[in-house]
Amino acid sequence: SCMNMCIEDSVINVGHDAIVLKSGWDEYGISYGKPTSEIHIRRVLLQSSLASAFALGSEMSGGIDHIRLEKAQIHDSHTGIKIKTTQGRGGYIKDIFISDILMDNVETAFEFTGHCGTHPDEHYDPSAFPIVGQITVMDVVGTKIGSAGKFDGLQQAPFTSICLSNIHLDIISGISVPWSCSNVTGFSDCVFPEPCPALQNKLSNSSLCYSLPSIYGYSYSS
Repeated sequence: SCMNMCIEDSVINVGHDAIVLKSGWDEYGISYGKPTSEIHIRRVLLQSSLASAFALGSEMSGGIDHIRLEKAQIHDSHTGIKIKTTQGRGGYIKDIFISDILMDNVETAFEFTGHCGTHPDEHYDPSAFPIVGQITVMDVVGTKIGSAGKFDGLQQAPFTSICLSNIHLDIISGISVPWSCSNVTGFSDCVFPEPCPALQNKLSNSSLCYSLPSIYGYSYSS
């Protein structure tokens, strides 16, 4: 539940998530109602042997928005970039912009999941579904990647407006389906390997991609 912060010029090597942003846990985060917002992360070298180099959630009930990650190097990690939440969280993750990323020796480059995390007690509201959307990832190069991406939204609250652009991942595992998707929709352009059909809509058809950089004085309109 932080606002207006910058993390830059840092080297972080850990066992679990190297950098992770959160904003409250289930009904307690909803009632407190303070989001994590306006966070800029740049020029970082990240490594996480057992978890994610960069993650959002899964405790995000107060909301997470207007996050920018750029010019990051991720190496020798289980997951490169992960967005995680679950039923009962409520809240939202939106207006996320990730660009200029180099990955090397990463098991899964991207994982967005609606099935991650536990609850603090039995008082959470199972009808509180998180909203996840307007996530832009562009200009990513990956070598020695095990799996390109796993996108698994909630049936009652699919992830929407996942925008992928100019991404090239060298897959070493030889798997026939480098991407897996369920309950997710989005857009893509110049992505290799080719993403799953749910993410193959043309970027030119969306006004929701690349919306975040304009607040930082950039313009990436499609």
